[in-house]
Amino acid sequence: MKNITIDNLLRISGGILNCRKPEIDRYREAKGACIDSRLVKEDFVFFATKGERVDGHDYIASAFEKGALAVICERVPDGVDGPCIVVKDSLTALRDVAEFYRKGLDLKVVGITGSVGKTSTKEFIASVLSQKFRVLKTEGNFNNEIGLPLTVFRLTEEDEVAVLEMGISDFGEMTRLAKIARPDVAVITNIGQCHLEQLGDRDGVLSAKTEIFKYLKEDGTACLFADDDKLSTIKEVNGKKPVFFGSSKELQIHPLSVSPKGLLGSDCTICSGEMIFPIHIPLPGAHRIYNALAAIAVGTVFGLTEQEMAAGIEQVRATEGRGNVIQTEKLIILDDCYNANPVSMNAALDLLSLAEGQKVAILGDMFELGSNEIWLHEGVGKYAVKKEVDVLICIGELAKNIYDGALEEEKASADSYLTGIEKHLNDGEYLSNLLAGNKNEGSDGEPATTERLNLYYYKTKEEFFRYMKEIIQDGDAVLVKASHGMHFEEIVAALKEL
Repeated sequence: MKNITIDNLLRISGGILNCRKPEIDRYREAKGACIDSRLVKEDFVFFATKGERVDGHDYIASAFEKGALAVICERVPDGVDGPCIVVKDSLTALRDVAEFYRKGLDLKVVGITGSVGKTSTKEFIASVLSQKFRVLKTEGNFNNEIGLPLTVFRLTEEDEVAVLEMGISDFGEMTRLAKIARPDVAVITNIGQCHLEQLGDRDGVLSAKTEIFKYLKEDGTACLFADDDKLSTIKEVNGKKPVFFGSSKELQIHPLSVSPKGLLGSDCTICSGEMIFPIHIPLPGAHRIYNALAAIAVGTVFGLTEQEMAAGIEQVRATEGRGNVIQTEKLIILDDCYNANPVSMNAALDLLSLAEGQKVAILGDMFELGSNEIWLHEGVGKYAVKKEVDVLICIGELAKNIYDGALEEEKASADSYLTGIEKHLNDGEYLSNLLAGNKNEGSDGEPATTERLNLYYYKTKEEFFRYMKEIIQDGDAVLVKASHGMHFEEIVAALKEL
């Protein structure tokens, strides 16, 4: 790691050296950095941080046994002799060191943020840029104030481009992330309804996300999704007009034609300035087209040819839990359980509608939606009905509102159907019979059955598992989606075993 030495660590962090060894090499460069003592290797820097369940300070001795060059910590445990740099806050030091290290690297950085689609967009952009450059990208969920610095520490002098996902939940976080990343290109996918408890409303989300511009390079470029009503209001960034991508043919980057191929993806013809070329998007869903457009916007900024961009898009593969299509002997599983908000829920239901056979949606709680969480969940239930889902399974405390919204939408449809014949039917009795089964508010496994939709509600995954084999049928296409804290990956694993 270029310039990451004990001497520089002391200067960057403002810490105090505590070391009982008589001689240390203050100018030896580190070979890596981590916050997990299990990952420490020879000449690594170990940042001892306090977590909810684990305190890294308890593993400082273990880090030195594995050959750590130095440890940055808030206190030195008894019996530790190695070079410890004592600071007020280890996480602040982690960010400061990452910022210093990034400044010393001669490479380009693409920073990606937005309410929905950050990870998918990151995968598309990284795949496209990899056709011409050596690219390092964010792995997993390493997109916050801990994950981003750790991703930066993985960079080497051989890397030419870093594609960094940047996720936030409150004001000020993006400023701190951007200060580390110093992006040359800033991509914002959209402004949706997420983290509303902290950010208030979509205007708050816009304000928080666009903090990324504070540390965009002076000659940097903003690539923005023009179909988003909030992003489309941004006329310039650092005195420079953004590169807009979206569906309108008036934009610099847009699709001229789209040919959906169901769960096999889409074929498109793309216009990027004077370039017009065909691409195949191997992942299903209309939203993938916007991922591809974002990647083409960035690829155009980096000077890639149309052939390079088309090849990069065709090589994209879905990541686990993020719109991944899994085909078993009995089912097609749409694994989109990594996270959820109303926009991504509806997009996933759009994707499910492309499937053949019976369509099953297993939906769970969406967290951090603030005071509007009830009607936002209800809206997802109503949308599921409009997308003609055949079986809707709602799991979790908040997901009861998805169930209620779906039931209300079905009732409204029934009311509409009854228009003109109400005089000949006892409306209340008819609807009571039509919605028979509206007693399933807990765990008895009985559906609220309408003329078209089978609707289930369970408080927990465990309750659902008791009835899963009775509900899920061979040949079903099954969407699994909820916020990450619901751990719906357990449902995906169970479905694979059917």
